[in-house]
Amino acid sequence: MTTPFIYTLVRAADWAAAEAAGAYHGSADDRRDGFLHFSDAAQVRASAAKHRAGVPDLLLVGVDPAALGEALRWEPAAGGRRPGLFPHLYGPLPLAAVAAVTPLPLGPDGLHRFPPEIP
Repeated sequence: MTTPFIYTLVRAADWAAAEAAGAYHGSADDRRDGFLHFSDAAQVRASAAKHRAGVPDLLLVGVDPAALGEALRWEPAAGGRRPGLFPHLYGPLPLAAVAAVTPLPLGPDGLHRFPPEIP
């Protein structure tokens, strides 16, 4: 499967630690599940609403999937609860694969405000 970018949602403090370490090793949920959770552009808003609702200091990390090699797999969501395939990274995210890091401020409605390129 090809897509221009895939996205992960990262808390600012966790991203600062990743920058210091040279790679992002995931959230507690990622480590529990054994892979880093990503979404494509059409999936990321729903992922934010479901899994990161109301979280301040959230960052949208855009990644070039071609830079991840065979460690990236497109798989169904756990339990098949959500339609479609989701990108999962089995290993740390190298910072060299990151194309953009964009803050996702909360709006007055409590939802994250995404950049215009995210539908």
